[in-house]
Amino acid sequence: MSLLADYNLPFAIAMGLMFLLVLLQVIGLGGDIDADIDFDADVADPTAVGFGGALTSLLGLGKVPLFVWLIVFLLLFSGVGLGIQALATDLTGSPLYPWLAAVFAAGGSIPATALLVRPLGRLMPQDETTAVGLDALVGRRGTVTTGRAAKDSPARTRVYDHHGQAHHVMVEPHEDASEMLEGDEVLLVRREGQRFFGIPLANRALSPTE
Repeated sequence: MSLLADYNLPFAIAMGLMFLLVLLQVIGLGGDIDADIDFDADVADPTAVGFGGALTSLLGLGKVPLFVWLIVFLLLFSGVGLGIQALATDLTGSPLYPWLAAVFAAGGSIPATALLVRPLGRLMPQDETTAVGLDALVGRRGTVTTGRAAKDSPARTRVYDHHGQAHHVMVEPHEDASEMLEGDEVLLVRREGQRFFGIPLANRALSPTE
């Protein structure tokens, strides 16, 4: 049975996407993409009640970064799908229609992914969390990790909340003429939507909130 056969096309595509995501993660772009599509912490509160919150919890979203969740799902989807087609060929002499096999594979892979990411999440270092609202990060100290922050050009910054949990947020200088480089410590002084504004601590006699 060939992976590139027409009846295995959905699973070949899924496997290709999985390898692409793994490559992006290895070269360091995965975290940036995951941060861009992450939910607002004020909305995705894990204690929130409702269908959306229950579905998110059921799928295991939030246990690991979304990027990792997708990699696990695509791996299981392609593996289960290929197994289904091989079994169908052995039993009936021909594989299933690709769309039908994809439906069966997705039906088995989604709950399997939810089960696998829970223990995986406990083993992984927690770089992101939605345990606190984004407003709670105002007044905290952070470190610029990627890029150069200038007016209208925020840089990725790692900030620790009062639980000691790391968040990665986009920060630009509070003062238009200021700039912050990789490695600079900053104090977050305000927030507008998903963007924060900070003051470089090296240039200010300010004490962060503890």
